[in-house]
Amino acid sequence: MDSHDFHLKQSPYSDPGAVPADLPADPRELASLVRNLLIHREEGGHFGYAMPEERRHEDAEARYVSAILRILRERRPAPLTEHRELDERFAGTCRDFALLMCAFLRATGTPARVRCGFATYFEDGTSPVTHGDHWVTEYRLPDGGWRLADAQVADGAHDVLFDPLDVPRDRFLVAGAGWRACRAGDADPEAFGVPLPTGDLRGLWFVRCNVVRDLAALGRVEVLPWDAWGLAAKDEPEVTADDLALLDEVAAVTAAEAVSAEEIRRLFADPRLAVPAEITSYTTYLGVRQIRLPESLRG
Repeated sequence: MDSHDFHLKQSPYSDPGAVPADLPADPRELASLVRNLLIHREEGGHFGYAMPEERRHEDAEARYVSAILRILRERRPAPLTEHRELDERFAGTCRDFALLMCAFLRATGTPARVRCGFATYFEDGTSPVTHGDHWVTEYRLPDGGWRLADAQVADGAHDVLFDPLDVPRDRFLVAGAGWRACRAGDADPEAFGVPLPTGDLRGLWFVRCNVVRDLAALGRVEVLPWDAWGLAAKDEPEVTADDLALLDEVAAVTAAEAVSAEEIRRLFADPRLAVPAEITSYTTYLGVRQIRLPESLRG
């Protein structure tokens, strides 16, 4: 399977099941559709919407697009292409925006993949974190090039000074690019992570976790943002020189725009990177959980 076909095929995570007959094929229209279906669980205040606590806690634990679409239809049994009020939307995370956009692109004939990394366009300067944990979609152009798309900022939902369908690569760093910058001394690892009222999660360990998750997403295993295994689950003192060398190799491959499916499969076969039968999910609101994944969900 070449890179075109590899990224055109749905994963068990992105498979939407039955696709609406009137789903548009244009990426810009798809981004607007995703923005109409989802609200980030932490952006209720941005829209003046009081997010129900159970939705903040539970929606984003849905691992699959099929589950996201089921919840949407339960909240309003109407065509997905119709306008939805905020309380009729799925309350997810940036990963859910990226995954749903990826699913719709694949379903309408555009190769796409989910990317995990760091954005510079959400942080307000009140935290040392200037590169915030974030997920976007990468889609293939007819000429074979790839562009980053962020459906979460589509339709002016957030004030950004770039085209959401062509996010500059210095505004969103794929995790491998962030890792390479930190390792080379060109960026401060403490500027990468998640700013939280209870204490920021940041540092090279966080970048390392996202390198592993980004490789998994490129391998069409689009995990939740708080899932960890292998090199993403090691405590920093346990990371060996061999581990660092492997992470450097992964970062070099995944930071390049032309990422081949063959290289992804080769790296993903390493047991330190491959998704095992049991992973640890450090959920934000529901505690730490051990999750068993069937073989079909491990790539």
